[in-house]
Amino acid sequence: MVSFLHAADLHLDSPLLKLERYEGAPVEALRSATRRALENLAALAVDRGVDFVLIAGDIYDGTWRDYNTGLFFASQMSRLGEAGIQVFLVAGNHDAASRMTRSLRLPENVHRFPVEEPGTVRLDELGVAVHGQGFATPAVNRNLAAGYPPALPGYVNIGLLHTGAMGGNHHAPYAPCTLDDLRSKGYDYWALGHVHERKVLSERPFVAFSGNIQGRHARETGPKGCLSVTIDGAGPEVAFHPLDTIRWEVLRVDAASCGDGFAVLDRFQDLLSDRLAENGGLPLAVRVEIAGATPAHGDLAARPGRWVNEIRLAGADAGAGRVWIERVNIRTSPPPGIDPPDADGPLGEILTFLDDLRDDPKGLLDPEALLADLMKKLPRELKEGEDGIHPDDPDWLAGTLESVGPLLLERLSSRKPDP
Repeated sequence: MVSFLHAADLHLDSPLLKLERYEGAPVEALRSATRRALENLAALAVDRGVDFVLIAGDIYDGTWRDYNTGLFFASQMSRLGEAGIQVFLVAGNHDAASRMTRSLRLPENVHRFPVEEPGTVRLDELGVAVHGQGFATPAVNRNLAAGYPPALPGYVNIGLLHTGAMGGNHHAPYAPCTLDDLRSKGYDYWALGHVHERKVLSERPFVAFSGNIQGRHARETGPKGCLSVTIDGAGPEVAFHPLDTIRWEVLRVDAASCGDGFAVLDRFQDLLSDRLAENGGLPLAVRVEIAGATPAHGDLAARPGRWVNEIRLAGADAGAGRVWIERVNIRTSPPPGIDPPDADGPLGEILTFLDDLRDDPKGLLDPEALLADLMKKLPRELKEGEDGIHPDDPDWLAGTLESVGPLLLERLSSRKPDP
């Protein structure tokens, strides 16, 4: 029987930018999370006494130049070497852009496959042949799998490949290949990297992305880790093992039946309690999405700052220090059948104008021109990313108007609006 771990996309010390902008962000815990996940990988390999570890690319994070990152990786590989565990790795697109990949000397138990052509390592004592080829440049657009050698007779054959596979996974389509390309080689197992979502493409032969070992933002949610594989005469047996030390989650709150902001808050607390239980007490970084046609819309949209803070406070209370609310997005709308203000009155005129503006924001005015001077004065970090101000984006404008309308009506219809 052969046993090994399949991991990929470590992205050690991935620079998580702009964390200081987020109130209450556990900056140090987030920045050290990839290292702690690699430590967990090494500990799992030693505890299980596996024969070897496969790393399917992207150990480093592009042009990251801190050599302490490379030294940390080497130290964990040495830890495996002391336990008699070999490591096989290929360079991914991020590794090809890294200076450390080219210059850092790795321990003797680590085998890095060539980038010019596929290589094969035979482990005769185990009856295993590992085949692999790394990226020579940050963008490899040819089918590397096509050049892999056929399976060696009498061996358990394993392919190690960094690839976008068939595409359609929100990752760059590097080293594209099809399942037929992989099956044609006759291997028993394909260990893939590049796609950060854990995914099984085939069970015969077993072809899988292990996903990354640590989520880094709200688009990398849920448990992250590696695959533990044993192969005997019956074929591969595969199990997932989480390695992450802080977990990203998106909590979607359906506010449709909520009468006011407090009802939405209660629903959020119930959902968060369930999510904490599901994740076994692991610290969570949570993005909250509140949506639905709801009677609470006016309350939420008129006082968004208040309800964002209420959500943050409730998260801190429920999590007892284990929850960080990364962002709260309020995307509610009024329920059908709600009578608008008198269409002939001033509030009705404002609503009509906002509706027209929402339907055609660039046709009624040029927000880019109106905000041009302000945009020049804003710091760059306020204009970048999904958090930024984007007056040239119709979707951003529409979302902003959804919040502005109720807020404006609240201020105009109340003598003493809430702060």
